[in-house]
Amino acid sequence: MTDTRFDPSTADGRWQRAWEKAGTFEADSNSPKPKSYVLEMFPYPSGRIHIGHVRNYTMGDVLARYKRMRGFEVLHPMGWDAFGMPAENAAMEKGVHPGGWTRANIEHMKAQLKRIGFALDWSRELATCEPEYYGHEQALFLDLYEARLVYRKESEVNWDPVDMTVLANEQVIDGKGWRSGAEVEKRKLNQWFLKITDFAEELLEGLGDLEDWPEKVRLMQENWIGKSQGLEFSFQLSNGETLPVYTTRPDTIFGASFVAVAADHPVAQAVAAQNCDAAKFIEQCKRGGTTAAELETAEKLGFDTGIGAVHPFTGEHLPVYIANFVLMDYGTGAIMAVPGHDQRDFEFASKYRLPILRVVAPDMDQADRPFGTEAEPGDGVCVNSDFLDGMAVEDAKTEVIARAEREGWGQGTTVWRLRDWGVSRQRYWGTPIPFIHCDKCGVVPAPKASLPITLPEDVDFQTPGNPLLRHPSWKHVDCPKCGGAAERETDTLDTFVDSSWYFLRFASQPDDKPFDKDEVAKWLPVEQYIGGIEHAILHLLYARFWTRALAHMGQIDLAEPFASLFTQGMVTHELYSRRSPEDGRQTYFSPAEVERRSDSAILKEDGFPVEIGRVVKMSKSKKNTVDPDDIIDRFGADAVRWFMLSDSPPERDLPWSVAGIEGCGRFVQRLWRLFESVDDAAQGEDIALERKAHQAIKAVAEDIEALSFNKAVARIYELTAAAEKAPSSASRNFAIRSVMLLSAPMMPHLAEEAWAKAGESGLIANAAWPEVDEAMLVEDEVTIAVQHKGKLRDTLTAPKGSSKEDLEALALASEKVQRSLDGAEIRKVIVVPDRLVNIVT
Repeated sequence: MTDTRFDPSTADGRWQRAWEKAGTFEADSNSPKPKSYVLEMFPYPSGRIHIGHVRNYTMGDVLARYKRMRGFEVLHPMGWDAFGMPAENAAMEKGVHPGGWTRANIEHMKAQLKRIGFALDWSRELATCEPEYYGHEQALFLDLYEARLVYRKESEVNWDPVDMTVLANEQVIDGKGWRSGAEVEKRKLNQWFLKITDFAEELLEGLGDLEDWPEKVRLMQENWIGKSQGLEFSFQLSNGETLPVYTTRPDTIFGASFVAVAADHPVAQAVAAQNCDAAKFIEQCKRGGTTAAELETAEKLGFDTGIGAVHPFTGEHLPVYIANFVLMDYGTGAIMAVPGHDQRDFEFASKYRLPILRVVAPDMDQADRPFGTEAEPGDGVCVNSDFLDGMAVEDAKTEVIARAEREGWGQGTTVWRLRDWGVSRQRYWGTPIPFIHCDKCGVVPAPKASLPITLPEDVDFQTPGNPLLRHPSWKHVDCPKCGGAAERETDTLDTFVDSSWYFLRFASQPDDKPFDKDEVAKWLPVEQYIGGIEHAILHLLYARFWTRALAHMGQIDLAEPFASLFTQGMVTHELYSRRSPEDGRQTYFSPAEVERRSDSAILKEDGFPVEIGRVVKMSKSKKNTVDPDDIIDRFGADAVRWFMLSDSPPERDLPWSVAGIEGCGRFVQRLWRLFESVDDAAQGEDIALERKAHQAIKAVAEDIEALSFNKAVARIYELTAAAEKAPSSASRNFAIRSVMLLSAPMMPHLAEEAWAKAGESGLIANAAWPEVDEAMLVEDEVTIAVQHKGKLRDTLTAPKGSSKEDLEALALASEKVQRSLDGAEIRKVIVVPDRLVNIVT
């Protein structure tokens, strides 16, 4: 080897081309090797890869490369979650077609990913916006319809009258459309739904088998599914009607002081028909927040209907209110309100001066204790509750349900928070829903032979609303049943549908069907799935549902799609900004615009200071992002990859720092110098160094398998330092070769370059992980610390298991120890075997 610097600007591309030419990372389904499927959540093609992507995919890449070195046939694919509103927004704002915008972004991002050297099987690349993908999705949707897991019904939605589209609850901000700013309306529309609730029990129980998922994610899904057991009964109303309600806390029934119904409940609508003030209040409710979080924090408002509800035990008439915090789609759309033990009820009762009664207390002696400023929802014993007094909460629940059933006015019921999945979207850039509307035959499934139903290219985005609805010809079609004039469904599918089965298509890609059952069985479940915690509920829950639904139909033999889940932390960066003295507005600057000094920062453009803010998640709005291309141009792909794995545990956030990436760049060159220092003629043994190498081989393997990449990095640092300091020997060459192989999954370009220059055959990407000599893992020497006057004076090496007498003699023979003693009388010597000698004078 020659004494040169490693040049990533030439080496990176050279080895990336070599891998591509050899088809190194193309998975072979027919291989006799054991299979391993490693998958990171596929990205939305927004136009540029960000550092968060780099961290996510580097983790998966290290695992995939390691698995190949351990003899596995690895499937590590990449694709694009390519449908969705951002493309339509770009079409409206930039006057481009969503398809062209999306495909250009894909090409750019694909080139960026290739620059980082990910071991991806590009032969299986897919994009959800291509007919080859969504045509099969349409076929699966029809299969689900035949299995009675798809239906259509009228449902209330958030309607943006300017963009003329349905908005998810999360897209309604303060009652206005997130993009248009228009007042959102509630409308009844016919929507398509998937019957995820049919699988609620299975999805809940299945969480118990996902031992390799984060507990936090399982808990989030459990709460989202929301199984609760309680009492359903009907209040007799003063107007002669009945009002069904559901409560999870029947033990608090004696604390009920009012009843509340949702704004769109039939009782509310009937009152509004006779009372214009009630109608105005309902309209006000419709303009309010729609998410559970918004309803939780919003001011609780109500309208007294003048109707009374008869308490089933006391006979008391409780006032019935229309309330803005009651949801029609949970339970029955009406609640028995117990202000003392529910915070929302407490706030409402406080505002409208309604009774707040204590019916649960820590013990009977506190039955009359007054409330503070909040409700007390906790457990205890029942008080002020007639026959329930003194009972524990759970016993009281059972007793009330038993009496209600015995007396015929209610029954114990299980209710789920989970609702069927509404998949209709009134937009163009999505999978067309494969149904046809005929005046004579009704709603008819499109024939499978007509799939894919492709999106028309000639669409206009200058007019708000769904272009499919107003297209002059696309929606007009003959009815497949009677042959008469009919119209296609113009709604498209929620993009979460696209990501609910893509992992199956990666595993098997026949032309004539979505996937082959036997091929899927070779790869699934995904051995390791990696992605952000923000997908903990919807994407992961929907993917679990689709997998179970397809198994229910016999299309796959699989209950859970992802055997192990890892949620990585975010990449963070400090903020740089200035506040305008005129209007107080904050202007943010990117790291590239700022010159960072030891304790300050200036704007390069004018040389004046900027404020250094908190370290937060990178975001475009705060401009605290780092362009991966710029970093790769400067330091090379391997330094970027190494930084992503260093320091911070992968489940925690990783603060980006210039000093950190510069240090990684230096370590790349340090490794290169080590690899070049191999002396092929060297002889002799260094047992301690060989032992350290074998220990590192074993430990790095365990760390990678545990996804503890920062620990693996630390062990490579340690072995590198030990090899650098060691004199030339065959053992040193072995240690250096070990470093080369251990670092190959993390720094693949550097490792390939060193492997080739060392005269090794083939690609290091195809090399085997080094074997561990178990006998070499056992330490036969230990390091002994020698203390005097409470301070470390020397460290000595001794045979493991040395006697106290031998260790004492060894310590007293040390020149450093003798200088510290300086002739003082030794009063006592304390020896801790294999660890410490402490000399007391």
